[in-house]
Amino acid sequence: MQTILTQAFSASLTRSFSRTAAAITLGFALSLTAAPLAAQGLFSPVVTVDSAVVTHYELQQRTLFMGILRTPGNPEILAREELIKDRLKLAELDRVGISPSEEAITAGMTELAGRANLSLNEFVTVLKQNGIEPETLRDFTRVGLGWREYVSGRFLSQARPTEAEIDRAMGRSGSGGVQVLLSELIVPINEQNVQQVQQLTDQVGELTSFAAFSSAATQYSASDSRNNGGRLPWMNLAKLPPQLQPVVLALEPGEITEPLPLQGAVAMFQMRGVREVTGSRQRYSAIEYAAYYIPGGRSPEALAAGQKIADSIDSCDDLYGVAKDQDPSVLDRHSLVPAEVPQDIAIELAKLDPNETSLNLTRNEGQTLMLLMLCGRTADLGEGESRETVANALVQQRLESLSNGFLEQLRADALIIDK
Repeated sequence: MQTILTQAFSASLTRSFSRTAAAITLGFALSLTAAPLAAQGLFSPVVTVDSAVVTHYELQQRTLFMGILRTPGNPEILAREELIKDRLKLAELDRVGISPSEEAITAGMTELAGRANLSLNEFVTVLKQNGIEPETLRDFTRVGLGWREYVSGRFLSQARPTEAEIDRAMGRSGSGGVQVLLSELIVPINEQNVQQVQQLTDQVGELTSFAAFSSAATQYSASDSRNNGGRLPWMNLAKLPPQLQPVVLALEPGEITEPLPLQGAVAMFQMRGVREVTGSRQRYSAIEYAAYYIPGGRSPEALAAGQKIADSIDSCDDLYGVAKDQDPSVLDRHSLVPAEVPQDIAIELAKLDPNETSLNLTRNEGQTLMLLMLCGRTADLGEGESRETVANALVQQRLESLSNGFLEQLRADALIIDK
């Protein structure tokens, strides 16, 4: 359970950390600029929370930092709300005597930098280049670590799932499984369009309605689901890539994931619904699939050729006849444990039943079309690693809910004044 606790409490910061990593890894440049402030008013209050003060300078710095973290929404509004929450958290931490050590704070900042594949010094340099002072990073980390420790001590006993609850979430003991209703947007990315993709994903991340996400998917998605506004049917959680399952489980209806890097593309998913279903939910020890490669990428000619082949085959074995007398590299067939399947392929396979095909993926920087076919899934009747994944997600959801509810209570009891 200690592993579950550690992973769950770091999940909130992890989502912010991953935003930073994605922005830097994909080479996205920060375009946010803060409004100029008169020097004499830089440290004047913008809001007070009981006796604590939030200054214009802090708001400016946090606004820039929220931009680096690519937090969906208006950065200045969000920064103000987060700083108010920080004051509430700090007051409670002072009351109970929790204060992270300098060593812990440095380790937390180093972890954040590492998620962007940078050393702490390199990360601080990147922040400074965007007008963000190291103290802003330190304050952000200090509050996050302190609040993690506080929430651990106060709410962990309430957040721990029972074995029966984990079984139910995993669809064991005949009591039911979890199904999710998602919408997707898959956008090809290359060296030439990285900035345009950044702008698009930034805009999509700020959407707050199902209709708006559906419209964006219809207009920009490269997946066949664009014909249905990106909407996917109900699917068992077990069919999703293992690394995507906790991300999806952490979403509230209407929330959108961060851009997920795929091979030659980025993907975003919006949660439309979650439900438990009766009957046992099957887990899988292996996924078998075949990939046949067609030159031409997503050109009309290549897509037509791929569709012709898809219409002519009934099983993965038929692809051997299609690839006969060609270079062996045109056909791959694999049987892998779910965690080893490449994420973009795993996402496509999750939509397929055995012997169904997809023409949504490419390789060779978009120059080669992949005809993907699901050959079958091998049932796993034993205990798998996904049990801990589900337990982590349950702890995370409950801790976040309990923490948010307590913060709302603190906020209701506080005197908050805009200046």
